[in-house]
Amino acid sequence: MTTKDFPYHIGDVVEGQVTGLQPYGVFVQLDEDHQGLVHISEINHGYVNNVEDKFNIGDTLTVKIIDIDEYTSKMSLSIRALKKLAISNKPAKNAWPKKRHAPKIGFSSIEEKMPMWIEEALSKMATK
Repeated sequence: MTTKDFPYHIGDVVEGQVTGLQPYGVFVQLDEDHQGLVHISEINHGYVNNVEDKFNIGDTLTVKIIDIDEYTSKMSLSIRALKKLAISNKPAKNAWPKKRHAPKIGFSSIEEKMPMWIEEALSKMATK
């Protein structure tokens, strides 16, 4: 079967019925000839302890096709890809703003210190 003849594509969102439950995922029948696997890691954002607690055989699921093996036509499906991640799209703000505590020296201090530094340097050179 060529990819042109294959009725599904990566990124398609389709409905199917649960036909099997395994500790590693859920088998979903999309039509008479095609089924795919929702791996346990693709069920939900976060940790899923037991597949059988969430699904029953015969349940209808909406899934997204995330991969198709071109040689075997096996499909990897995802429920997680259809769910929004429960985090803000705004960057996190620090509770305490960072403050720099640098001494306020500025150029006027350098102007005051420069003659003394030059004199020290010249006296060190003269003693050598």
